Amino acid sequence: MQRYLVGGAVRDALLGLPVKDRDWVVVGSTPEQMLEQGYQQVGADFPVFLHPDSKEEHALARTERKNGKGYTGFICDFSPDISLEDDLLRRDLTINAMAMDDDGALVDPFNGRQDLEARILRHVSPAFTEDPLRVLRVARFASRYADLGFTVAPETLQLMQDIQASGELKALTAERVWQETVRALGQKQPRVYFQVLKDAHALQDIFPELNALFGVPQTPQYHPEVDTGLHSLMALEQACLLSEREEVRFAALIHDLGKGVTPQEEWPKHHNHEAAGVDLVKALTERVKAPKLFKELALMACQYHTHCHRALELRANTLVKLLQSCDAWRRPDRFELFLLACEADARGRTGWEQKPYPQADYLRGVLEACQQIQPQELVAQGYTGARLGEEIQRRRISAVKRFKRDYAPETYEDDDADDSLT
Repeated sequence: MQRYLVGGAVRDALLGLPVKDRDWVVVGSTPEQMLEQGYQQVGADFPVFLHPDSKEEHALARTERKNGKGYTGFICDFSPDISLEDDLLRRDLTINAMAMDDDGALVDPFNGRQDLEARILRHVSPAFTEDPLRVLRVARFASRYADLGFTVAPETLQLMQDIQASGELKALTAERVWQETVRALGQKQPRVYFQVLKDAHALQDIFPELNALFGVPQTPQYHPEVDTGLHSLMALEQACLLSEREEVRFAALIHDLGKGVTPQEEWPKHHNHEAAGVDLVKALTERVKAPKLFKELALMACQYHTHCHRALELRANTLVKLLQSCDAWRRPDRFELFLLACEADARGRTGWEQKPYPQADYLRGVLEACQQIQPQELVAQGYTGARLGEEIQRRRISAVKRFKRDYAPETYEDDDADDSLT
């Protein structure tokens, strides 16, 4: 029995990055022998064991043979005569197909170290095409290591396109798609993940609503970058500068889905794209089974980002309606995330990256003014039922008017009319 450190631990150690998880491959052993030595077996699909002391995962060396659709359609062999090289051959990228023995000697049969130094993400063998999940994994690795200069090898990108053409991407479960996507959203440059998926022709299968934005023009006066898909990636990039929250980044990315269904005769304008995007955001988030906060925030950004951009122009009544629609009284933390997504949208345009966005602080001030109105005090004064709701609304509007007057007294005009909130 021999064991070897494999995969990400070897890769990141050679890159000089912190090693978070250490996984091992065991050669020349059986499940029975592992159990006899005190290892604890976990997982039902193939023999993986926890070390009795370190609790690090040790997997028996194995080979895989494709026998069905998708990333689960494999027959695995765990015979004790399977070599380390046999095991490494089944891995996705050369940089993930290296191993180290207990003495620190590198085993590198597929030139992974050379590709590390060249900053290339390259497949190990033609068997790469047997697992459609690898399209998403390579895109995620590209985003993870983009700041180090890594790019996808052209021949590997071609195989990713071949996987897409085969229709195998449709076999991926929503859970696996979301798992890879949310991990990519947490990287420094998640924009690269979506760009690589597009380059691999996979975006049209994984996120068709987002893919539909590429090639759709916008008014150059407000969007010098013109292309809506490019703007979405730029908004994601700005969201990464503003927040580490994956929810904010995701909302900024898909806030403009409605522009993908604008009739071509109306281009480059996109009237009412906010409302048009609601069903698209719902469809996307439900299909990938995004968590509740991701869905809620993405819908808010889709519906109300234009109102946020126009906040300084809106009347007090409309501002109160906006906060009410966003449930800002009960969920101010979520409203803050909404403001960040809107700021990312505003700055995600060519030449606008450093532009101030006073609307966010303005709406924070509007919310604070409204929060001064305490419903409990009105109840103590005898207000109940519909009268209570009306009085709360009236006082919030008055509070916003006072805030607006104090915020910009030189331009303040009393407003009794209402802007539509659609």
